[in-house]
Amino acid sequence: MVLYSPQLESSQQQNLVPIDGFAARHIGPTRSEIQQMLDVLGISSLDDLIDKTVPAAIRMNQPLQLPAAQSEYAALAELKEIAAKNQIFRSYIGTGYHDCITPPVIQRNILENPGWYTAYTPYQAEIAQGRLEALLNFQTMIIDLTGLEIANASLLDEGTAAAEAMTMLHGQRKAGKKNAETIFVSEQCHPQTIDVLKTRALPLGIQVLIGDHRKVDLTQQDIYALVLQYPASDGQIFDYTDIIASAHELGINVVVASDLLALTLLKSPGEMGADVVIGTSQRFGVPMGFGGPHAAFFATKDEFKRHIPGRIIGVSVDAEGNRALRMALQTREQHIRREKATSNICTAQVLLSVMASAYAIYHGPEGLKAIAERVHGLTKLTALA
Repeated sequence: MVLYSPQLESSQQQNLVPIDGFAARHIGPTRSEIQQMLDVLGISSLDDLIDKTVPAAIRMNQPLQLPAAQSEYAALAELKEIAAKNQIFRSYIGTGYHDCITPPVIQRNILENPGWYTAYTPYQAEIAQGRLEALLNFQTMIIDLTGLEIANASLLDEGTAAAEAMTMLHGQRKAGKKNAETIFVSEQCHPQTIDVLKTRALPLGIQVLIGDHRKVDLTQQDIYALVLQYPASDGQIFDYTDIIASAHELGINVVVASDLLALTLLKSPGEMGADVVIGTSQRFGVPMGFGGPHAAFFATKDEFKRHIPGRIIGVSVDAEGNRALRMALQTREQHIRREKATSNICTAQVLLSVMASAYAIYHGPEGLKAIAERVHGLTKLTALA
């Protein structure tokens, strides 16, 4: 027979106390360190410190109404319970970002492989030929799809790329436009791109004129560049060939913000005569990630190659005459000539651009077209619903 024992019951209850509390992970000051700091200040306690630093009018005189502390496991369980109340809906917001399928081979071998983790292009070409090869593939893919002559190894996002295009063309204004300080931005551009352009333009004294590209009178405005969206933010597809030709007659350069997947089926901006093509490569196998990160692209004509922002990977030869890859035209960059750099935003999105280039290689030209045709077909079905 087991007799009742208060001591035994109390010790058994101790077994129920969680041992995975957050306090044990706290890396703040110890009691002795706190006392040392109080001694230096000439204050006896933390309460005394609060009394002497926080005005009585705003000081709390009672403890915070907080629930009892939880263990790490219990806190996670409660958070999961709260999250389970969320209703998951499919996003149709668009504006340049689209959910896509990340091929498992790319997810496992690139996205989940720490060996690829970096936002930067490699400075030591001797030990980074594989990474440089992947970035060269990215540049080649962008050149093929945009129809232009040169592309960089990615930028931060589409808005940043648009701002870089704005500043590059401002520095390379055509004869007769040297004093022009206005850039026209189509109202059909994505709203986040317009916001970044406004932010970047303000300290530079550039005026951002937003309107309908079909109605703008280019001869009546002090405009040095246009920014157009292709396809438009609402999904419309415009052929910009005529407006680009008209702009060029007036010495105005044209930036086209474009969708890579759409370009597998549409006439390329390069064919239309665009001077710069920018956009995001997110839908080439990169998860949306609640808004980022994603790799932007920036392509332009050969005449702007010494003014293009970001890194450019080029093909060279090593000391033994073998094919080797390296960063090219580096004299325009801030780590060579800080004051005269063409851009001081040279951080890229290398991990995501490598993913996008691998996605293109994985599917091939015909596979990308098939995906684009399926997206187009599903869009038509949605429009008819």
